Amino acid sequence: MYAVIVTGGKQYRVSEGETLKVELIDAEQGSTVELDRVLMVGEGESVKIGAPYLAGGKVTATIKSHGRGEKIKIVKFRRRKHHQKVTGHRQHYTELQITGISAD
Repeated sequence: MYAVIVTGGKQYRVSEGETLKVELIDAEQGSTVELDRVLMVGEGESVKIGAPYLAGGKVTATIKSHGRGEKIKIVKFRRRKHHQKVTGHRQHYTELQITGISAD
């Protein structure tokens, strides 16, 4: 069984037992969260699609850790103007372990 969920403005295709990194969720490590913005649930040939969200669809997950991603460099450069600016950014993330998928 798999589901397509929305969290942090992005869509993820998840299945039970899977681990994924999503945008930062404000909850403690080791706690359980319920993701109720489920777009689609599928199992074999049967697929349930929401409009836009599936009524009664729920994905439960356990928070494994919080962290920060790899550093990216942002370069602003103006040619022939003697101007160059370099900054960096590290995005915060939450690592989730999917524990259950349900659809009524």
